[in-house]
Amino acid sequence: MTESLCDKPFRRIVALGESITAGGSATSREKCWVSRLVKLIGEFQETPPECINNGIGSNILCENSPCFPDASHPSGEKRIYRDLIEHNPDLALISYGLNDMRGGTDPEVFSGTLSRIVEEIKLKTGAVIVLLGVYYMNAYKRYGDAWAYGSDEIAEIFNTRIRDVALERGVLFADIAAAQRKTPWLLDKDGVHANDLGHAIIANAVFEVLAQSCGSLAKKTIEEVKEKPCWRDESSLVDAASVQRYMEGLRN
Repeated sequence: MTESLCDKPFRRIVALGESITAGGSATSREKCWVSRLVKLIGEFQETPPECINNGIGSNILCENSPCFPDASHPSGEKRIYRDLIEHNPDLALISYGLNDMRGGTDPEVFSGTLSRIVEEIKLKTGAVIVLLGVYYMNAYKRYGDAWAYGSDEIAEIFNTRIRDVALERGVLFADIAAAQRKTPWLLDKDGVHANDLGHAIIANAVFEVLAQSCGSLAKKTIEEVKEKPCWRDESSLVDAASVQRYMEGLRN
């Protein structure tokens, strides 16, 4: 039996990550996967959560990486206090791996750094933590030597490392690559960022993991179904006796 990680509504969500977390090629803030996820969570809570999106384009997790001079600063490992822990979230979304993968970060260095920051977040906040796996992309050689280390094979290595850290540290893992399934029309023409449809897929993948792990997201639904009448009208499709038996079953 699955044990719920959270029995109270989420109060504050903080997302930390790269450009796709920041919004990537979404056509509006509302269509970014973070915003879509917050809307989904709010739909199933009595009160909508506050959200702080601290994604930054060209950001990487590890300073010890060949691409660090070309990345945006500070790195994720340096931002962890200012941009996440100090906000005291009860849900932390961590989305790193794509830029470190394509920028040449050693997978061992990456997973070690990710493991340390996850433990620090757990210690300082007690938040439910979701690690997002590596997003799908297909333009590995388009953006200069600094960002040309990646490949499908290396992406899978990083994805596995993120999954392993989640398992070792007892936090949640959202396998975004499995949800995207290398579908090219989920990408913008730049070959890196998710388009609006891709952002929807990412949000749904994260929400699925949360819904399966956090009983708090079911409380509103469980209460509403007790009070609201059945809204379906199938009387033109079935005979009257069937309708009567169904209604009696609901009452019983």
